[in-house]
Amino acid sequence: MTRVVLLDPAAPDRLDRIRPFLPQGWVLTTAASRSVQDQLAALQGASFAITGDMPVTAAMMAVPGLRAVHKWGVGYDSIDLDAARRHGVRVFRTTGSNAVAVAETTLGLILAVNRNIARGHLGIAQGGWPKGQVAPSSATLSGRTVGIVGMGHIGKALARLLHGFGCPILYTKRTPLPADEETALGLRFAPLDQLLAASDVVTLNCDLNDSTRNLIDRDRLALMKPDAILVNAARGGVLVESDLAQAIREGRLRGAGIDVFSVEPIQPDNPLLGLDRVVLTPHLAALDAGGFAPSVRRMMTNLLAVQQGTPPQGIDVLV
Repeated sequence: MTRVVLLDPAAPDRLDRIRPFLPQGWVLTTAASRSVQDQLAALQGASFAITGDMPVTAAMMAVPGLRAVHKWGVGYDSIDLDAARRHGVRVFRTTGSNAVAVAETTLGLILAVNRNIARGHLGIAQGGWPKGQVAPSSATLSGRTVGIVGMGHIGKALARLLHGFGCPILYTKRTPLPADEETALGLRFAPLDQLLAASDVVTLNCDLNDSTRNLIDRDRLALMKPDAILVNAARGGVLVESDLAQAIREGRLRGAGIDVFSVEPIQPDNPLLGLDRVVLTPHLAALDAGGFAPSVRRMMTNLLAVQQGTPPQGIDVLV
């Protein structure tokens, strides 16, 4: 019997949705909670683990019998890849699987902040009519310059969506795209500081790693236009949240849309809570009911390849 454990604690109905995709003879369980003890306990006797938001630590990689860890999604900053290599544990992700969902959420956050959609809804829900209050901070997106930090699958999907708004698009990444791809996507490369200074909207759609951790801090925020907005659908660690909150409180930035946080679930003392011109969502950008079955099939295919000793999908391999 081959056991797969879903590290993110899941209700029985969610497990029942996954079980039809299991290879013959495999069983699926889940962790009792997010605690360190319950995570380690859940891995005992498991051959494979799937993680959505749960970190996979060196201690978890060292559990005897663990053969592979699969990320449900693409961000792998919370998975200890060095420990995986030491213990011979394979690590995979579903590369590009949620690109359109994250791109659409990024666009949704841009519009929600620019058009004050969330503030308007909340005002009415609380019995008010905040039309006058939101007018000074409402703006259109059409024709505005958008700067995308990161230009992988998500950044490219977002660029395609923005074409309908007639937005000039700047982007920055470690290695610029080939010129023909820039032309096809309607992009222009710019160094980060130049992008921040020139953009009306800045979106963070990059990986979290040593080079991007705390990338957007007080100094970088100071480069942005005071009527610009910032959207983060990448990882919370890319942004210094306290610096962003201070910039918005002091009027040095018009607003922000944030889907990811330095600590998740968000903590009561997070400095972004309670700010009128900030739209917060609970790390939902990658969620897509229509993508559930394809993602689960893809993960099971990769894990089954490990069991059978055959090559997994190359683009999904991290370790």
